[in-house]
Amino acid sequence: MLQRNRTEKSRLTVFHLVQPVDGGVARVVTDLVTQQVRAGIRPVVACPPQGRLPGLAAQAGAVVHPWPADRAPGPRLAAEVRTAARLIRDSGPHVVHAHSAKAGLAGRLAVRGRVPTVFQPHAWSFDAVKGSTAELALTWERYGTRWSTRTLCVSESERRAGEAAGIRAHWSVIRNGIDLAHFTAPTGGGRAAARSSLPEPFRVPADTPLAVCVGRLCRQKGQDVLLRAWPAVTAAVPGARLVLVGDGPDGTELRRGAPPGVLFAGDRADTRPWLHAADAAVLPSRWEGMALAPLEAMACGLPVVVSDVSGARESLPPGQEPYALVPPEDPHALAAALVRLLTRPELRRDLGRRAEEHIRATSDVRGTAAAVLGLYQELLSTYRPMTRKRTER
Repeated sequence: MLQRNRTEKSRLTVFHLVQPVDGGVARVVTDLVTQQVRAGIRPVVACPPQGRLPGLAAQAGAVVHPWPADRAPGPRLAAEVRTAARLIRDSGPHVVHAHSAKAGLAGRLAVRGRVPTVFQPHAWSFDAVKGSTAELALTWERYGTRWSTRTLCVSESERRAGEAAGIRAHWSVIRNGIDLAHFTAPTGGGRAAARSSLPEPFRVPADTPLAVCVGRLCRQKGQDVLLRAWPAVTAAVPGARLVLVGDGPDGTELRRGAPPGVLFAGDRADTRPWLHAADAAVLPSRWEGMALAPLEAMACGLPVVVSDVSGARESLPPGQEPYALVPPEDPHALAAALVRLLTRPELRRDLGRRAEEHIRATSDVRGTAAAVLGLYQELLSTYRPMTRKRTER
């Protein structure tokens, strides 16, 4: 037992502090943990006990600790920081990797430069709020960057947005990747077979134009904009169907206001059946770092329509911007782009084929994980602990 404990401590230990535990952040952490275990790293994940992430991370081979933390800062923040500090101290990591705004806040306050710390915003917190709350979030990011050994962005546009906001960080950019063995184009009968395998009432005929939107039902992902656009789509494409895959805080309101032709599939552990059945994928986000859902859709051979937010242009194949990009919060442009795809099968096939080729050449999660490991090794080779004087400055 003593020898095993010594062996465990000698392995590179990475402490992932995570909140939220669903959506793209949970998938990114799960994929990283999976690849890190395969590379011989000892990943430790601390996150709220609800949601999919704790089970997925444990299944991948990580040590998982419950970290009770709200999604947004509040009166429990001091206790959350103390708990994070204790978990980090007990785990003895070589690197702390804090994911998203809340974990970035608590993790950096808990560590304060005493361990190499990577902060990965997964989209900037000040984009998600307005008014004085946005000012407060930005003030913190400008101040808290002193305790980020490296700020890791998933797109160049996310980094540029941080720089433009006055965050003076030590930057790295490593683009998101996906599991290309999992997300593949449909085979064995193609999209018609995929549609027939869906549960009722989603089993639409093979000749029915079908768009899919995969994402948490929340303001960030912009499904409300999509629902405002959909009547114009069905006016031009009679009988078209839209399936929203996911759930979230806006689910009840979105269902209440949905126009005809819209179906809600709820939260699904595997989104591939819906991607394989669709003619096009859409994600009208208000802000992102680099969304995973369009990458997954393109890997399945689908053309996409996405709003022109951080990471969108960088995820697309060259030349597809005129077909795929629309301004955020513009239902008219969104409807026009969807109509163009749903009424032109040859265009869909061409864009989907090129999208699949592009994602397979650029977005393998194994490359992403290898680059993150290289970042850890770089930090460990150059890291110098912060002195108390520097911390308090």
